[in-house]
Amino acid sequence: MSWIEVQPSLLLERILSIEIVRVTERAAVCAARMRGRGDELGADKAAVDAMRRELNRLPIDGRVVIGEGERDEAPMLYIGEQVGIRKGPKVDIAVDPLEGTTLCAKNMPGAIATIAIAESGTLLHAPDVYMEKIAVGPGYPSGVVDLDAPVGENVLALARAKGVQPADITVLILDRPRHSDLISALRKSGAAVRLITDGDIAGVIDTVEPQATGIDMYMGIGGAPEGVLAAAALRCIGGQMQCRLVLDTQAKRERAAKMGIKSPGKKYQVNDMVQGDCLFSATGVTTGSMLRGVQFRGEVIETDTVVMRSVTGTVRRIRAEHREHDKFQLD
Repeated sequence: MSWIEVQPSLLLERILSIEIVRVTERAAVCAARMRGRGDELGADKAAVDAMRRELNRLPIDGRVVIGEGERDEAPMLYIGEQVGIRKGPKVDIAVDPLEGTTLCAKNMPGAIATIAIAESGTLLHAPDVYMEKIAVGPGYPSGVVDLDAPVGENVLALARAKGVQPADITVLILDRPRHSDLISALRKSGAAVRLITDGDIAGVIDTVEPQATGIDMYMGIGGAPEGVLAAAALRCIGGQMQCRLVLDTQAKRERAAKMGIKSPGKKYQVNDMVQGDCLFSATGVTTGSMLRGVQFRGEVIETDTVVMRSVTGTVRRIRAEHREHDKFQLD
């Protein structure tokens, strides 16, 4: 039996073991070559082009359901784009080839290349709009926090679940003007606020290990693509997340309806956004709390990747060395 003929779940395991890491590694390396150059579009295009090349080598019939846009406009991997050699099992793909384009362009911490792959029909098909989010790590009672609860109640509920005071809770939020009221309410509740300029996929994942990251909860409005990718990671490693698409115009509601969103105001849980077996991979572009950035050392390129699988709960950390003579930087 060939690779192409195996069952989808077996193929996912093989991609996990061999191929999915290569996809984010190559995107990260190509983006890292643009670090600190102030060219956000150039860095994003480098990551997208590298990720597309690698995806098109995989033995899958893949469809991008979470991407950077909804039309074929460079440098996007757009929603609806078909990837892979088109002879393998059908899979859904969510991508963010360079989360933190500004971080990469300014050579600031936390830029990563990410992807999630799941069996066809199991990832939320969401338009490229904003999304309300709240997330905490594993080990708490179901529904310990709620997207619709007052800010102070969520802080108090999480503090009680952890056996600490509200002052011991730290909440991560994107530093945006739209969050000014949220930040004020959190500080009024007694919680500490940590602001980030970009990178809410890693921000959500930071809640999984608060003892290492210092982050107990993630809140705020960010991109829907990043929300689904973060949910894919939590599906693999545990944690709670609630989200709602921000469909505040008729045009956005119509776009969502065309993608199968039947309830515009629905509150999504992790299992609503990611079902069945799922893989998640992220490679560091610049060094951050989760991953070390790409290191260029003469003829050797070093990468740091985390890859996860939901059905087994496996988390692998892969630090790899690549030689220039492998044409790693090109194709």
